[in-house]
Amino acid sequence: QVQLVESGGGLVQPGGSLRLSCAASRMFFSFNTMGWYRQAPGKQRELVAGITRGDSTIYADSVKGRFTISRDIAKNRVYLQMNSLRSEDTAVYYCNAESQDYENYWGQGTQVTVSS
Repeated sequence: QVQLVESGGGLVQPGGSLRLSCAASRMFFSFNTMGWYRQAPGKQRELVAGITRGDSTIYADSVKGRFTISRDIAKNRVYLQMNSLRSEDTAVYYCNAESQDYENYWGQGTQVTVSS
């Protein structure tokens, strides 16, 4: 069983920054991809950013140029640096990992609130 533990959420003013961290209980290279999703109230969960075993990245159009996904292989961690935050970024952010046999695992979620 894979465990994903997120941290780093909180309340920030518009234009501010936060960094989310996801710690995996398994080696990074045991996954095809790891990434971040978010779900705002009344909306579907959506992909924010992802990173593959080969270090390719993908971003939602709404966060390109503002968010950066990165990894620390030695620590089995994935990060999401979020800059220039907007009120529409307010959501619960979930860490996701897809294993090599295509099982999907989720963290418990961390709340990000952008408000003045």
